[in-house]
Amino acid sequence: MIRAVTFDLDGTLYDEKSFVKSGFRAVSAYLASKYSINENVIFFHLIRNFERGLRGKNFDVLIKEFGLTKEKVIDLVDIYRTHKPEIKLYTDAKILLSYLRSKQYKLGLLTDGHATTQRNKIKALGLTNYFDAIIITEELGKGFLKPSVKSYKLMLHRLNVKPEECVYIGDNPLKDFLPAKKLDITTVRVKRGEGFYDSIEVPKELDADYQVANLLAIPSLIEKLGVQTKK
Repeated sequence: MIRAVTFDLDGTLYDEKSFVKSGFRAVSAYLASKYSINENVIFFHLIRNFERGLRGKNFDVLIKEFGLTKEKVIDLVDIYRTHKPEIKLYTDAKILLSYLRSKQYKLGLLTDGHATTQRNKIKALGLTNYFDAIIITEELGKGFLKPSVKSYKLMLHRLNVKPEECVYIGDNPLKDFLPAKKLDITTVRVKRGEGFYDSIEVPKELDADYQVANLLAIPSLIEKLGVQTKK
């Protein structure tokens, strides 16, 4: 019988691209306040390069192309990471979380990422009251980052459930599902058609046990799993 549901955060409960845009907007506002450059010009430059596939060097390119020689990438990254994000839950995520709480399921949130950034996201999304346990792997050390099984084991311990009583829902097949599957936790991949990892195909052993396009499919899946468990 399923007693607990654990979620990934980015791309699973909210649109990760909205955080990127929010962070770019914060950086653009900061630079516009220091230089005679329109904030929107900076913002659209960042977005354009991001949509063209630039990753990890966005601020390096920005500094070079705008001639901002006094700026340091590390300072812009810090603004990006620590800003108050303008993000919101997917509608289906909000409905599902409320439903699961009403049905007395134990809920866990397990996320990688910069600790301060992830805490800011959780606060902005109003998630604290939904979850019985929240694990930000960076707060525990490198050994807990996905795809390590250590954070998944810790989540089971904090929720006080057995692996077969838990479902894990995420979006990144490169790291989300293998550790859960090693522990015999049922895994679900949410693939909305607009996420960073939707186009990634992986071997069966790395992918989730189930796939959904919308989180509103989860209740019926849990009911199905409960029937299977009874057998």
